[in-house]
Amino acid sequence: MKNKEKVAKKSKTSLIWLLLVAFIAVSLLLFCQFYFGNSISTKTTFYNNTHINGVDVSGMTKAEANNVLVNKFSDNKSQISLTLKSGDKNWEINGDEFSFICDLSPTLDEVISYGREGNIFSKKKVENKIKKEGLYVSLPYEDIYGGIEEKLESIISEIEREPQSSSISFNPDSQTMFAMTQAKSGLVVDRQELKSKISYALYNPSAIEIEVPIMEILPQENLDDLLEKITLRSSFSTNYSSSSMDRKSNVKLALSKFNGMTVEPGEEISFNKITGSRTKENGYKMAKIIVGGKYVEGVGGGVCQASTTLYNALIRSDLEILQVNHHTLPASYVPLSFDAMVSEGYADLKFRNNLDTPIFIKTICDNNTATVEIYGQGLEDGMTIDTKAELVKVLPHGGDDIITDTSGEYEDKVLYKGEYYRLKYPQEGYESRGYLVYKKNGDIVSEKEIRHDKYLPQNGIIVEGNSRQEEGMSLPNNSVKYIAPQKVNKETERNAKAKWKLV
Repeated sequence: MKNKEKVAKKSKTSLIWLLLVAFIAVSLLLFCQFYFGNSISTKTTFYNNTHINGVDVSGMTKAEANNVLVNKFSDNKSQISLTLKSGDKNWEINGDEFSFICDLSPTLDEVISYGREGNIFSKKKVENKIKKEGLYVSLPYEDIYGGIEEKLESIISEIEREPQSSSISFNPDSQTMFAMTQAKSGLVVDRQELKSKISYALYNPSAIEIEVPIMEILPQENLDDLLEKITLRSSFSTNYSSSSMDRKSNVKLALSKFNGMTVEPGEEISFNKITGSRTKENGYKMAKIIVGGKYVEGVGGGVCQASTTLYNALIRSDLEILQVNHHTLPASYVPLSFDAMVSEGYADLKFRNNLDTPIFIKTICDNNTATVEIYGQGLEDGMTIDTKAELVKVLPHGGDDIITDTSGEYEDKVLYKGEYYRLKYPQEGYESRGYLVYKKNGDIVSEKEIRHDKYLPQNGIIVEGNSRQEEGMSLPNNSVKYIAPQKVNKETERNAKAKWKLV
């Protein structure tokens, strides 16, 4: 009897424990679903008090809301009348300019899932808030209508403008050479805000005006400080008082191309490109030029004096020279290693503005002197730049060469053998170096070699007649003296240094 009671008691206890475990398991499962699960709500309809573009979609499924909205937007399309305004300009956009897209699915998915994630407490909180305050959604007009993007960009292009920084105007022939143009702010349309305004206007289509939202962009720089710092950086002159009028004209014409030029930081300039082809059509005249070590007549003679004058002003401004060439014969108007020969096709003067600020070029030519002035932000206080030409050695000439006038080119000068005409004197050559000399308050602080040139010597040329004398004929005394090959000595070098202003 006692054993039966014990078994019964034990069975009852086991049943109680089994029921307790089952209760805890079910409670835990329900709690997890209740607190953590997203499947607790399987609702696929919009919350109450949900509005999309003014349409109440409360309790609707996505498909139902889509049908209602598509019908509304289709009916409203013909009623659209937008006027975009900016300042005193207006632009009209009508419904017939829109195409009908109505791709609402992505936005409807987003709206119907709003507040559906998280635990039941957070979901309930969102649902109650929407019921109380309402959920109002405005669809982007691009989801509904299309086809006006090109027109909008055309309108925007009429409104927007780039900011304009202040600039310096340079008039070299005016008493006030430098003046400042005022800066202008730029305008840019806030495209996102404009699209939002259009979307809102299409809530209830009617004749609606929209002020185009514009943002002002200020210029990045102001040049007032730079204007105050502009000064004469360098000046250089060459003399051409003994030149012919046509040669002077060529020098003036070439330099006039640079008068008033502004060279921006980093900008590269080619002399040949600026001056153009040396042709009569371009205003250049016949004058002496150097070809193959000889002076001959050619169109544009004297242009090399213009390039040389400019070159010497540039190097005194410490500007970067990209290309420079020397003549075959020394130029009489500058020391050795400071000439700048130019010739179309193979020799140019090129330079670059290696400063952080613009430079300005002024040229002045009268009947005696050609001058180039370079303006810009000044050199360091007390700093000046000069030049120095150094003679390395004299290159001796080989004396005279005697040629026979077999073609009769000089028969007006010489006719018979034994008759002589000097066509050209021999000229010694030079090897030279050019330096820039930097001075601070008059004291030399550094020197920099910028040139190492050779001006090759030239032999003299004596022309002899080609015809034989007739019997009994006598020739007049020959005044042409043969010059032997040169021998270089210290006196030769002293004379060369004095002639070319060399050290």
